[in-house]
Amino acid sequence: MKSALNIIKEQIDHFYLVRRLSLYELKSKNKNNYLGMAWEIINPAIQIMIYWFVFGLLLSREDVTMGGEPVPFISWLIGGFFVWTFFYQSTIQGSKSIYSRLRMLSKMNFPMSIIPSYIIFSQFYVHLITILISIFIYQLMGYFINIYYLQLVYFIFATLCLLFAIALITSTISTIIRDFHMLLNSTLRMFLYLSGVLWPLSKLEDFPWLMELMKLNPLYYIIEGYRAAFFGTEWYFITNWEYTLYFWGVVIVLLIIGSRMHMKFRRHFIDFL
Repeated sequence: MKSALNIIKEQIDHFYLVRRLSLYELKSKNKNNYLGMAWEIINPAIQIMIYWFVFGLLLSREDVTMGGEPVPFISWLIGGFFVWTFFYQSTIQGSKSIYSRLRMLSKMNFPMSIIPSYIIFSQFYVHLITILISIFIYQLMGYFINIYYLQLVYFIFATLCLLFAIALITSTISTIIRDFHMLLNSTLRMFLYLSGVLWPLSKLEDFPWLMELMKLNPLYYIIEGYRAAFFGTEWYFITNWEYTLYFWGVVIVLLIIGSRMHMKFRRHFIDFL
């Protein structure tokens, strides 16, 4: 627990630096592209159209029930896919954030723990834009802004906490064992189909044990929370308070594990150059 508190303190003390570095990261990543940061939006937009064409048109997916009301598949897909994109990009980039910057470690005068933080924040700015785009699309579709949108603030914060806890673990392991990053990439691609992004887990109602098992994925909690806000169905984190307690329990455990790993090995990171 002491390691976790130290890591949290480092984030608070250097939050201004995290914001500055995250903006620099985002700009430098796209400086050689003609469309610049627009590609951060174009890429997921193209992906979501492909998935909608395959699953929504070719496979003729029926409407998904949300709060007792049918929701068109494309609307339901948008509600979760941009969250998945944020999670996927942040996790992948966060896992290699330290070992890809080993050469600069000896020159820096700030804690190594903020490296995963500013990488996640660089993706967070893009996520905020996709949320605004999603809200605009939903207004055109007839799903107007409602009081339940307030819970988006909570779920955004919950997503950042989960991503940071995961990044502490994966960035440490990836620095020591480079093959882990490749394994993580493959695993996350599988999680796209196991997190309720492309199809509702309610289709497994004939296999309740399997459905409950897949709901243990904390990403499912976040995705369903976003959708509950967009479609104004419920205060998801209150009506599912048991799931909320489970989610934060997982985040705290991951944070403790990740903090201990990071504090233990960060003095030796430069040895893996």
